[in-house]
Amino acid sequence: MAKARLGYPNLGLGVGLRTVHFQHILQQEPEVDWFEIISENFMDSGGRPRYTLEQIAERYPIVMHGVSLSIGSTDPLDFDYLEKLKRLARETSAIWISDHLCWTGVASRNTHDLLPVPLNETTLAHVCERIRIVQDYLERPLMLENPSSYVTFADSTMPEWEFLKQMVAATDCGLLLDVNNVYVSSVNHDFDPHEYLENVPFESVVQCHLAGHTNCRTHLIDTHDGEVIDPVWELYRKAHLRTGGISTLLEWDANIPPFEKVHAEVLKAKQYMGDHLPSTMSPSQETAVERESAVPHPLHFVVPEVR
Repeated sequence: MAKARLGYPNLGLGVGLRTVHFQHILQQEPEVDWFEIISENFMDSGGRPRYTLEQIAERYPIVMHGVSLSIGSTDPLDFDYLEKLKRLARETSAIWISDHLCWTGVASRNTHDLLPVPLNETTLAHVCERIRIVQDYLERPLMLENPSSYVTFADSTMPEWEFLKQMVAATDCGLLLDVNNVYVSSVNHDFDPHEYLENVPFESVVQCHLAGHTNCRTHLIDTHDGEVIDPVWELYRKAHLRTGGISTLLEWDANIPPFEKVHAEVLKAKQYMGDHLPSTMSPSQETAVERESAVPHPLHFVVPEVR
């Protein structure tokens, strides 16, 4: 496996590990490159789920993806949670650990949602300090994912890509680039997703997420319940071109079909790799070509600012 950003390997094409596929994976041993687990599903579990994970981890590379780190919260970091995270990573030989640039609760209350942060210097300093603490505790770089969002903040002073760029520069953390989230947020907030990718610090991107979403006509919701649409594939093509190839994973979390269909969906990524765009093109020329080939956005919806 070729080395990628931060010294981590390009694992190839993987899928999110879900319980409905346990039996198929153990019996059929499909030719999937790697699996990503939701950390919280296994941190406190035993019995069959943990036994199954141990068997799968013996056969496939495992990456951990969390939803409860709450790196943007004003609550103190939960070191009991971090200890469980670190232990699970050790026991599964996880290649890396990721979570989201978000907050999930306050005053010890968990909303069970990935809530956006205000994009300003104050939040940046707060998040960076917490990232440094988490990385020191885990003794490894933390990968953070750009979230999908449905509201913006009146006191945001920079675009998300600038926040990410300054964040990785200050902490040496990695990025998990979710191109579906870029697209969902671009429609909800009426910005150009290609401009977003033009400004991503790709030297820090370690992994890429693909997923489906729900089009509600006035806005999009990141539901992970269907196939990846063409404009998202086009964004993946740009990301692949800019990175030269990174670990790519498909998420499918609702209305989950048989494993073969999920695996076949991520294998479509091969169609967007390689020399689809001449290497002599400048980034601005690549953007122009991809805008022409992309399917037009649904009706844009500008979400009111939260004050």
